[in-house]
Amino acid sequence: MAGGIGSRFWPVSKKSFPKQFIDIMGTGESLIKQTYNRFNHMVPQENIFVVTNTDYVPLVQSHIPEMHISRILHEPLAKNTAPCIALANRHIQSLNPDAVCLVAPSDHLISNELAFIETSLQAMDFAANNDALVTLGINPTRPDTGYGYIQFNPELDPRGLHRVKTFTEKPTEEIAKSFLESGEFLWNAGIFVWSIKAINNSIEKHLPEIYQIFADVHPDSPEYNNQLEQAYALTPSISIDYGVLEKEKDVFVMPANFGWNDLGTWKSLWDVSARNDKNNALIGKNIHTYNTTESMVFNNSNKLIVVNGVDNIVIVESDEVLLVMNKDKEQELRTIVNEIKDRYKGKFN
Repeated sequence: MAGGIGSRFWPVSKKSFPKQFIDIMGTGESLIKQTYNRFNHMVPQENIFVVTNTDYVPLVQSHIPEMHISRILHEPLAKNTAPCIALANRHIQSLNPDAVCLVAPSDHLISNELAFIETSLQAMDFAANNDALVTLGINPTRPDTGYGYIQFNPELDPRGLHRVKTFTEKPTEEIAKSFLESGEFLWNAGIFVWSIKAINNSIEKHLPEIYQIFADVHPDSPEYNNQLEQAYALTPSISIDYGVLEKEKDVFVMPANFGWNDLGTWKSLWDVSARNDKNNALIGKNIHTYNTTESMVFNNSNKLIVVNGVDNIVIVESDEVLLVMNKDKEQELRTIVNEIKDRYKGKFN
């Protein structure tokens, strides 16, 4: 899934060039390229699909030139993850109605790829042998209020995985702390595993409107593009979590630990970046810090950046925009970006 705009990484991530296409870690590879390479170790190249916005198809091609255009599925409108998955299902089902799928965002960081592959293959094996939906849950390390949480039954189901009890979106800090103390909650990584048959049955049951809308989309039809436009004009915008997983009875979670981070904020990037002896993460060139601690400086330009006498600050230099904010105020950035967008009529978005 590669259709998001990553507004919390503004101003580097913009609507015209979102987070998944950025070398956010300074490794020489964008996040979507890293995700593609990870999948390429698990399945044949022709079994990898990218679903993205129509406007981003050229970006996907430039970042993954080896990917055949037939495997890049484009959405005319952003309608959240349920329609995205329903579209991919139509294409995959036409090729293999017995397929088992792993669905993942294209802009997450996985530091232990071997553990990710091992966990994913175990989940895929479970999904191949059980008519059930599986999600991967990350063992939480802190009471993070920016993540969704999955509550699971501590007792293993006879089939070998934990059943999901509840899903909770972005709790307060007090509630997040109680989640960690209980030992029954995992972070929701937004990574799902299921057979095409199982997920189609669940969508038909819980989102019949979306199921019927996409039943009229035929990948091999000469009218495909018109069918796609009509489907996205009609489909509601809803997440697969809210529309299906929270309502389905047969949902299982596999606890995992493979160095996952959704890199949703500048602070989350600071968390996983190499830091100097003052605990500063400095990404980019021409950055010089003095008497500065616990800070994040990201230079996406050729400018010289000199920082003196600050603590717990995020500084981001990108083209026409300079962002300076307290590292602990990261959750306010989305609201600020929306205000800037309105004030400058989208110029800096």
